Amino acid sequence: MSAANVLVIGPHPDDQELGMGGTIAKLARSGHKVHVLDMTNGEPTPLGSPEKRRAEWEAATRILDGGSGNVTRENLDLPNRSVTHTLEARHKVAAVMRVQQSEFVFCPYFEDAHPDHVATTRIVEDARFDAKLSNTDLPGEPIHPRRLIYYYCTHLKIVPNPTLLLDISGFEDAKEQSIRAYHTQFVLPEKNAKVVTWVRQQNAFMGSRIGVASAEPFFLKEVAGLRTIDGIL
Repeated sequence: MSAANVLVIGPHPDDQELGMGGTIAKLARSGHKVHVLDMTNGEPTPLGSPEKRRAEWEAATRILDGGSGNVTRENLDLPNRSVTHTLEARHKVAAVMRVQQSEFVFCPYFEDAHPDHVATTRIVEDARFDAKLSNTDLPGEPIHPRRLIYYYCTHLKIVPNPTLLLDISGFEDAKEQSIRAYHTQFVLPEKNAKVVTWVRQQNAFMGSRIGVASAEPFFLKEVAGLRTIDGIL
């Protein structure tokens, strides 16, 4: 497959790392262009600040990039804890899709206890449609991303029931390091430190379902096709 433009959208900096950090690292090192879009800065939090959080997401991005130069990031600076599905928000996300010419878009799984996560996914779903419109003031050229893929980073106590597992064997450490880069979220708060272990264990279990060391779960609403069966695990 030739290099693709991939857009990974999350409500807060750290959601993408938790849900699909291994996939981001693998895609970047495989030559794909990955643009990470944060809807908010994730603050306030008990031990964080806007300045600290920015430094953390910049560090996490460097880890996932791994020197490939293929991972970029931006933040829409919407209000944390108040992300709302509005036309303005849709158009902001659609503009990013158009400017980045995003072929594959990832966003959070659509069932979640956190209102920001639910709102973000609804915004992304509609922005995908808006991105293809002509005769509009939106920047960039029209594009309809080929696939909208949901990653799991949910506040609900559910077990993922994915339609797709992506092998991230060899990228477990990059994912874990990118999560720990959020020092104020997963290192300093003792109760959150175990989240990193849980994520690694879940990825190991998912990997066992397809005979590999580690895998990340994803969900597709639309049917996906295969050119051959060679890539099936």
